[in-house]
Amino acid sequence: MAETDLSRTWETLETLDGESGEIASQLRESYASLERRVRELERELAETLEQEAATGEILKVISHSAADLQAVFETVVCSARRLCAADGAQLYILHGDLYHLVVADGGSRQFRNLLARNPISPGRGTLVGRVALDRETVQIGDVLADPEYTWREAQSLGGVRTLLGVPMLREGVTIGVIVLIRTQVRPFTERQMELLTTFAAQGVIAIEKARLFAELQERSRDLASSVEQL
Repeated sequence: MAETDLSRTWETLETLDGESGEIASQLRESYASLERRVRELERELAETLEQEAATGEILKVISHSAADLQAVFETVVCSARRLCAADGAQLYILHGDLYHLVVADGGSRQFRNLLARNPISPGRGTLVGRVALDRETVQIGDVLADPEYTWREAQSLGGVRTLLGVPMLREGVTIGVIVLIRTQVRPFTERQMELLTTFAAQGVIAIEKARLFAELQERSRDLASSVEQL
């Protein structure tokens, strides 16, 4: 509804009195509710467009960086932190039996160094470990109130309160985990969880593409070597 139309409506309502006062009041509430809903829809549309743009940017990086996983991971983490209004974000990848930090955005240097020095094993005491075990999205509303969370050094150094972790799954195996951090108790929304799940899926696509690219290069080298021997 145009602003000029609303202004004319308000002017008309102001002229009503007596028995029409109650109707005028109800109409004001109705128009106010409508305006709030319009603003909500505009905000949701803006968020959707921004998320679609970020998703497209990640896919673009994947398509142009077949062998450069680090560039993809950095784009995923930075986009996730920004769009989900997080204070920090990390991405862990499984090497052997442990999950190693490969990208961290936000937080102090000391905090990031702590995360880099401490690969994480599956277990209930950390968010990454818990996601690895459950193979599903895990949110810890407040780590200080969670009886299973035990990594107090990370909590203290990073000021961690609310945590969200989403698995990167390939054939039922958690090959990586994306983590979002808030330093205040403020749970992430369902919409933000869905967005992070999309980013996790894109990360898996990037890993699979890099693996296939490496296989192709190796076969090409083997073929070239066989030809030289003829």
